[in-house]
Amino acid sequence: MKYCLFLWLFLLVGMVRVQAAAGDVIRVSTAATDLIFRVGTDGRLYQAYWGERLLNDSDLGCFSGKSAKGWEVYLGSGMEDYFEPALGIAHQDGNMATLLKYVSVEKHEIDANVTETVVALRDEVYPVEVKLHYMAFHRENIIKAWSEIRHREKKPVRMFRFASSMLYLEAPRYFLTEFSSDWAKEVRMSSQELQFGKKILDTKLGSRAAMHVQPFFQLGIGQEVSENHGKVLVGTIGWTGNFRFTFEVDNLGNLRVISGINPYASDYELQPGEWFKTPEFIFTLSDEGTGKASRDFHDWARRYQVKDGLGERLTLLNNWENTGFDFNEEKLLALMQEARHLGVDMFLLDDGWFGNKYPRKDDRAGLGDWDATAAKLPRGVGALVKGAEKAGVKFGIWIEPEMVNPKSELFEKHPEWVIHLPNRELYYFRNQLVLDLSNPKVQDFVYGIVDGLMTENPEIAFFKWDCNSPITNIYSPYLKEKQSQLYVDHVRGIYRVLERLKAKYPHLPMMLCSGGGARCDYEALKYFTEFWPSDNTDPLERIFIQWGFSQLFPSQVLCAHVTGWGRQPLKFRVDVAMMCKLGFDIGIAGMSEEEQLFCREAVSHFKRLSPVILQGDFYRLVSPYETNHASVMHVAKDRGKAVVYAYDMHPRFGEKLFPVKLQGLDPQKKYKVEEINLLPGKKSRLRENGAVFSGDYLMKVGLDLLTTAHTSSRIIELTVQ
Repeated sequence: MKYCLFLWLFLLVGMVRVQAAAGDVIRVSTAATDLIFRVGTDGRLYQAYWGERLLNDSDLGCFSGKSAKGWEVYLGSGMEDYFEPALGIAHQDGNMATLLKYVSVEKHEIDANVTETVVALRDEVYPVEVKLHYMAFHRENIIKAWSEIRHREKKPVRMFRFASSMLYLEAPRYFLTEFSSDWAKEVRMSSQELQFGKKILDTKLGSRAAMHVQPFFQLGIGQEVSENHGKVLVGTIGWTGNFRFTFEVDNLGNLRVISGINPYASDYELQPGEWFKTPEFIFTLSDEGTGKASRDFHDWARRYQVKDGLGERLTLLNNWENTGFDFNEEKLLALMQEARHLGVDMFLLDDGWFGNKYPRKDDRAGLGDWDATAAKLPRGVGALVKGAEKAGVKFGIWIEPEMVNPKSELFEKHPEWVIHLPNRELYYFRNQLVLDLSNPKVQDFVYGIVDGLMTENPEIAFFKWDCNSPITNIYSPYLKEKQSQLYVDHVRGIYRVLERLKAKYPHLPMMLCSGGGARCDYEALKYFTEFWPSDNTDPLERIFIQWGFSQLFPSQVLCAHVTGWGRQPLKFRVDVAMMCKLGFDIGIAGMSEEEQLFCREAVSHFKRLSPVILQGDFYRLVSPYETNHASVMHVAKDRGKAVVYAYDMHPRFGEKLFPVKLQGLDPQKKYKVEEINLLPGKKSRLRENGAVFSGDYLMKVGLDLLTTAHTSSRIIELTVQ
């Protein structure tokens, strides 16, 4: 025990490398949790503990004994284990067995809050080595895990499994919450108890990968997932392509969670000396339910992962619902004046502005030909940029650079740039095909779309980057005999493009869009400031959608637009959109003066309160899954200001209403309650409006925010007195 304690103290000093020794203990820690590994007497690496942070360093020695429990951390295939492996390699001699043993550990102190632990493993029979990376964010209680794999055999080997991480849990019961999806009905939450065997969440769509299942999950450990109580694992994968989560309960009732790229149709030919890096699996272990896990994820994302995560966001007016494909320069210039009148920061031009030989009149033609349609925009994009500047707003533009319509000049000139089968009839999803981003020439082309627009019009302030089709007709003319690498190399090609754009335009805001929320991973968000959760903007549906995405993502990255979808009262639509990053996709010229005034005041309120809404702590108070209502709130980091939202969806006649108990306030401080976002001429009917209460009272007794009126809403501002 003394030896292990000495070793641990030695590891704490700066960056060190320690060679293999039986009994070694490796600790990956945050402020709240410990993930502890040990080296067994057989030389293999085992997970010895994962849970609440241990208070006494001296207890680490208890994990080093011969009788200590453990599960192998990165299990190879073809040996004595009977369950799902993390790594599978077919060696040159045809042998498919790999057994990894511990070599050494390194610790890197990235800054005062972030530490990276790198554990080296090696096969003693074949020259295969693996590095397991664990980056711990102390304050946010987040860990990122990924692996790097290399071999030095004389010829390439075939990898058929390459997990990012393998984690183990031991509890009487396990309850999985998954987030299923389709167009316009994203992040539908459902839960089930895991029994013996495997439960797999995965996608095989290539691009628009999360169309049917979102790349994240919640796992209740010992009890069902709860908002404010109990132990829960929340995890997500940073990969803008096919992913897979495997949950396997073994014969002893232990659970292994394996995350990474989906190995489906993705055998990878690894060259000698080449490092294969897997995506990051990002996770947190909370002892205070999903609410605490969400806030930890939000803080981590803003500080470390999302592009310009601590920056401001642009409010906007989009033209799509106003015009569809039917617009010209005159119509767009008029909408820019509406944007100015509304008080938003930017006008966003959506689909339909490009193509000349095959003008973009609908979604059947023009995609891939990124020159402005002369019949619609005779003076090009530049005239629109200048028009926006004259109107006093910024200008943003829609692109879908990874896609092509067969009816386009691009497809006519470069059919070899397109993923399509050479010997079968083509299937078109939304009348389009996917460009082959594994091809460097295609990467240059896609990069050039944005770079060309920015070079000609450096005042462009925003890009909406869409991706509406999964990969179909799966064959790469570029990869030829290496077709099984298409899914992996395609995503890597997208990242190469985005890296180049971020390097040249580091402060350019971009929205990640994919027919809605089919791209919502944290690797993509390194390059995008926000994403479009759903094409469904019906506010009743958006309450559920925004509730679901809030489990992992801060409000700052969730775009919410006011539209005509659903035809609920204007106030209800605006109040729902104000929960996230506010935008408008609705004409105001046809509104009454009172409605226009209401929208302008709402924009003003949002801008004034955006530091709280976009950067504050988020609390889910009343669930739409459990009631006919919903309520959430944002609380400023100093707890001096808060914004509370209450939504009555379809209450039952005469149903019993309960006060909404708030969260996150300072119990010792006094808060003034004020209802905002009222229609002109309307007075608040909230009984507590204008009153002052202690934070303690508001959290224990609450406010009477809910009503029995259908599709009604309230927004409450709390201010410390």
